[in-house]
Amino acid sequence: MTKLNHATLKNAYQALSTHRPSRQEELAKLKKDCKLFASEIIKFYIKEAMKSENTLFPKSPGEDIYKAMYEETLSKCLSGNFGYSQLLFNYLSKKV
Repeated sequence: MTKLNHATLKNAYQALSTHRPSRQEELAKLKKDCKLFASEIIKFYIKEAMKSENTLFPKSPGEDIYKAMYEETLSKCLSGNFGYSQLLFNYLSKKV
């Protein structure tokens, strides 16, 4: 086991601070962020669609919490199936 000292920590910090992500890493992060953004767009649509009275969610004390959890899960599952994330990724990947 190596002993940690000031010089070792300084070298490790410099290596981490000068690390530039590769193009593949940048594109992977961009794709993930685009999917999350598309999820937010879809969540907006789902929230608007579910504003009406819905028998799936009967009136109860925790209705708002369950509804929000359902909308969040549904939007994440649907993100990537409507083409928003791919369209955004294609546009932004040319800018990176």
